[in-house]
Amino acid sequence: MGKVIIIASGKGGTGKTVFTANAGACLAQRGHKVALIDVDMGLRNLDLCLGLEDKVVYDLVDVLTGLCRIKQALVRDKRFDGLYLIASPPNNKSADITPLHMKVLYKKLKRNFEYVLVDAPSGISETVLMAAEGADSAVIVTVPEYAAIRNADILDAALKEKGLEDVKYVLNKVRGDIIATGLIPGINEISRKLRPEMAGIIQYDDNIHIAANNGFPVVFKKGTYIEENFNKIVDRIAR
Repeated sequence: MGKVIIIASGKGGTGKTVFTANAGACLAQRGHKVALIDVDMGLRNLDLCLGLEDKVVYDLVDVLTGLCRIKQALVRDKRFDGLYLIASPPNNKSADITPLHMKVLYKKLKRNFEYVLVDAPSGISETVLMAAEGADSAVIVTVPEYAAIRNADILDAALKEKGLEDVKYVLNKVRGDIIATGLIPGINEISRKLRPEMAGIIQYDDNIHIAANNGFPVVFKKGTYIEENFNKIVDRIAR
């Protein structure tokens, strides 16, 4: 059976979707079969980060409402053996979707995929908690900002209340030069404020931003410090 990992964030702009795309690509490059699911209803971006927006015919809600089979909604990323996407709908048509729908979907996907990474909406909404139903673990992506850290802590508490005990966090978009000024929270301060285990730190790099905007997971380029760092983080969240 596979493992379902929900990727969440307490606020928008933390780089959660880009992280999901690259973590999935890392796992696929290792030979794992991976399904990425975009649950950000109406504000989908995972297809753009993967450059698959023109390949989507059926979406997540089509699967959950029985309009199509799971296989029909899975879009294969041909650059990575074993990497597939189920896209979010282009509008917020999730009114009839329940936590049970997600739990059943995960159970079915785990029969054929070693890893299922779920890109949840930012914040703490009913959709986020619905996406967490039936998940095996969670990764909270945050940034060195006081508001983001506070919201990450609140999200962690909400996930724990749902019974999701295996929660880690990733500190993204880190700029050491600004942290050194003392004007934003440092790594030690953040680790004291957040209760989950830190899975890793991602330095801000224009290459990550540029790659995502061109539908290209940056880890596709082997041998870079970015690819090496992502793989170390994936080691911690996939175990």
